[in-house]
Amino acid sequence: MGVVQALTDLVLPRECGGCAAPGTLWCPRCRAELSGDPVPISPRVDSGTRAWAIGGYSGARRAAVIAAKERGRRDLARPLGEALALALTRLRDLGEIDPAELALLTLVAAPTRARAARSRGGDPVARAVGVAARVLAPESVRVDPLLKYARGVRDSVGLSARARVENLAGGILVGPTEGTGRSDCVVLIDDVLTTGATAAESVRALAGRGVRVDAVLVIAAA
Repeated sequence: MGVVQALTDLVLPRECGGCAAPGTLWCPRCRAELSGDPVPISPRVDSGTRAWAIGGYSGARRAAVIAAKERGRRDLARPLGEALALALTRLRDLGEIDPAELALLTLVAAPTRARAARSRGGDPVARAVGVAARVLAPESVRVDPLLKYARGVRDSVGLSARARVENLAGGILVGPTEGTGRSDCVVLIDDVLTTGATAAESVRALAGRGVRVDAVLVIAAA
């Protein structure tokens, strides 16, 4: 096993996805940085639902999100998913979302563009959400891939908050919702919240199909 790992490291050097420390894929310091209580945030575009972030878009959170999205670090789904699971547990402890005894927890990943997902070997947010659901076992957690972008929606990078809202208006589609009960505790999850336009349009689109979002949770708030 040690020889195999050594040969692997020659091709894919082991370094922390949060701080680039050598010899580990995720170091204890970065794990601790993503283990604090989630903080409430007030996006410029209000979704009408309480929004929370594990922290600001800096440090290990920023580095891990970029590495997962742009550098093919699929292994970071594990620490990011663990951080999301811990944040969900803390939100329950704070009374912000219903406990398992009262409602089935349903996690919905924010939409991603199909082309981006293909270039990244999958959707990093959906991958982390899947890990979070498994970490919360033996609790039964539903993961619903309900959301996708409609054709014609532009990339939001560089757009103002108002332009993002206009770009996304009617631009998020909702898949079949038969599996999601109206009494479920639904949490919308994304990696980064900048203006809140994507979260707001996602909440609106889901509400139009009878699905109420109880909270928005992101890894980092910009």
